[in-house]
Amino acid sequence: MKGYRLQLIRHGITQGNLDGRYVGVTDLPLCPQGVDELYDKISRYDYPSVQKVYTSPLKRCKQTADILHPNRYTAELPQLIEMNFGTFENKTAQGLMETEEYKKFIKGGLDNPPPQGESMRDVVNRSYEALNIIISDMMYEGLTNCAVVTHGGIIMNMLSCFGVPKLSPMEYACDFGEGFEILISASMWQRSNAFEILGRFPYKGEDEE
Repeated sequence: MKGYRLQLIRHGITQGNLDGRYVGVTDLPLCPQGVDELYDKISRYDYPSVQKVYTSPLKRCKQTADILHPNRYTAELPQLIEMNFGTFENKTAQGLMETEEYKKFIKGGLDNPPPQGESMRDVVNRSYEALNIIISDMMYEGLTNCAVVTHGGIIMNMLSCFGVPKLSPMEYACDFGEGFEILISASMWQRSNAFEILGRFPYKGEDEE
């Protein structure tokens, strides 16, 4: 049975991340620390070559893809963009903590979006659409080993909703420039909308854990 391998990789760090801000659709570039950290990681860990890279259209993801997989053909997918946090964009949790809108938002739920923002149900639907596009494209092009450079929230959503084993989203949290490798079979995806999670990516030795 033919399998399709995907590296799901979180972008490098931005100044907004360092400041603890909600930078969902805010289009920030990598900060100098983010660039340095990515080059440090590719010097220490193995990022195997891939046939194609699918990226979120935001700068931080495209820059990460260029660093981790230089000179590789990339395709931008708007479905891979991070959650839209609406009026919370570019603000910190500390600064929002006392507002009624934020208190409501942090209660969670699929249909509890931030003001003027996107619900988690919308994100789930987008994640499914992105996976369908990527899997169909890989099958059509005959690709078996590709990468996806996207956002931490999207990766957690994809793995917790469609990955096996089934774990909570926070158990799939990953550091910047890191993520998970998954294996997709056409029959499993078409039958169950599911894929196998092979493990964290890139591989780290015991002394790096």
